[in-house]
Amino acid sequence: MSESKAEPDAEMPLVAHLTELRSRLLRCVIAIFIVFAGLFYFAQDIYTIVSAPLRAYLPEGATMIATGVASPFLTPFKLTAWCALFLAIPIILHQVWGFIAPGLYKHEKRIAMPLLVSSILLFYGGMAFAYFLVFPLIFHFFASVTPEGVAMMTDINEYLDFVLTLFFAFGVAFEIPVATFLVIWVGVVDIATLKKSRPYVIVGCFVVGMILTPPDIFSQTLLAVPMWMLFEVGLLFGGLVRKRSEHEPDDDAGDQPPATLP
Repeated sequence: MSESKAEPDAEMPLVAHLTELRSRLLRCVIAIFIVFAGLFYFAQDIYTIVSAPLRAYLPEGATMIATGVASPFLTPFKLTAWCALFLAIPIILHQVWGFIAPGLYKHEKRIAMPLLVSSILLFYGGMAFAYFLVFPLIFHFFASVTPEGVAMMTDINEYLDFVLTLFFAFGVAFEIPVATFLVIWVGVVDIATLKKSRPYVIVGCFVVGMILTPPDIFSQTLLAVPMWMLFEVGLLFGGLVRKRSEHEPDDDAGDQPPATLP
């Protein structure tokens, strides 16, 4: 019988697991609060930066408006809270990793950490893509189709809800390589099947682009093509890992199962 190369973690009682979970959740909340406290002083400046893509295309003399009594305070406050959450994502994922890592096999740990890091970078990349490339196109289109005699004066809270939705949508869309890699690595779908499904994936990317962008072919293509390219990147890395695992000995053949609850 081969000797184990990764000793299993000692079993922990349910109470110990719950205590650790509570501790890590508390650290996540504290991290978000600290980041929020550091950003709160700059709440108005942050909103000014986020609203810049729209204000650049407002008609001369037009401004954004606040229809709610407390909107001038609450809207930047809400934006700052979301910024704190987004910026604290690395800390949150680090706490998640610390909680689940003891229950993973050695080869799973080698894959999980790069996936966590790449997920963070891709999410931030999707948000940056939306802000610098998509927002200018969208707001230019909206400004160009405003009917004559109608003043384009957007409410600050509605604008914030709109851009937060797009930030989240593009951030999630840029996770396609990670999702593609995972389904290949886990064995849910093989690479050959995904390659045969490529035409459907391309159509799906353009459908998503049509839903999330204004009804012009340029904006739709600007989202659909990167999504397709990201899918191909996921296929590439999924294939490399499969090939590597086929030619390497199983380092974890003697691993004991991860610790389980009694």
